[in-house]
Amino acid sequence: MGRMPKPIEPPSRAELIDHLVRTRIAGQVATPRENNLSHYRKLANGDRHYWLGLELGDRWTDEQDVLAVMAERCGVVDDPAHRYGQDTIDPELTLAGLDRLAARLRKAALDRQSVLLATGHPGGLLDVHRATAAGLRAAGCEIVVIPAGLMADEGSVWQFADVAVLERGATLWHTHSPAPMAAILDGLAAEGRPQPDLVVADHGWAGCAAQRGLDAVGYADCNDPALFLGEAEGTLQVAVPLDDHVRDPRFYDPLVAYLLAAAGLRDT
Repeated sequence: MGRMPKPIEPPSRAELIDHLVRTRIAGQVATPRENNLSHYRKLANGDRHYWLGLELGDRWTDEQDVLAVMAERCGVVDDPAHRYGQDTIDPELTLAGLDRLAARLRKAALDRQSVLLATGHPGGLLDVHRATAAGLRAAGCEIVVIPAGLMADEGSVWQFADVAVLERGATLWHTHSPAPMAAILDGLAAEGRPQPDLVVADHGWAGCAAQRGLDAVGYADCNDPALFLGEAEGTLQVAVPLDDHVRDPRFYDPLVAYLLAAAGLRDT
């Protein structure tokens, strides 16, 4: 059985910014501008696939308003005339998001809160959430165990390394859907168990939890505007901008080390 990677020393802010840009977690990211704008347009046109479980009503029907929020909170190019080619995530905004996330994790640890972690991007972020769960458990938090036998989107909702995921055909599934998180929260209620004090997630897992009024924080890419809109409206507490699936998932290790150190937690 393989061993967990050895925890690394937390980088300084300057070191982490350099690392984020070098690995394209932030800076000049791989997601092209035309993909970003297409997603902003589809969200504005009411395509709920891009709402990530949030109820946006008719508040974001102008894609230029969506672009303005994304420029402010994610760091994409703010020029509406820039239609093709390179787009960006501001690494300073990534650091600021990590600091806000760390503050919420610190509160969870101090209050011994119950925390549910979930990902729709297991190929990139599974171990980020796994390490966060380990740090929270070591600090005395309860990591919520999801009910057994849950189904959503023609798949099974499982917990793997303390992180809820969607599984189909023995494969962990990339999903933007809010349905798996809805299945967990409804399953907890059906068993008479309390809802989590905090949800740490991404994609529709985070959006669904936030829309239900839970404290929710998460990660979001520059082509997933809904969570940034949710943060702007105060529905989601924190949206950390980053490329959520870079070439090597180990590239996220320095980011995790920084986050856990800032939160007063430790990787185990």
